[in-house]
Amino acid sequence: MAHPKRKISKTRRDKRRTHYKATAPTLAKDPTTGEMHLFHRAHWHEGKLYYRGQVLVDKSEEATA
Repeated sequence: MAHPKRKISKTRRDKRRTHYKATAPTLAKDPTTGEMHLFHRAHWHEGKLYYRGQVLVDKSEEATA
């Protein structure tokens, strides 16, 4: 099996790992409600499920029916 000939210092190890960074999620603004949400995701606003500016599910209608 392969094994290191010399010990890798903490500094060298950490330099190698500097490129692994978490990215912030990209947010979109809904044109109908102005609500911020993740791209390509439906989101709830005041009891309604919106996707691309259109209402998919309306909880207020289901509760009364």
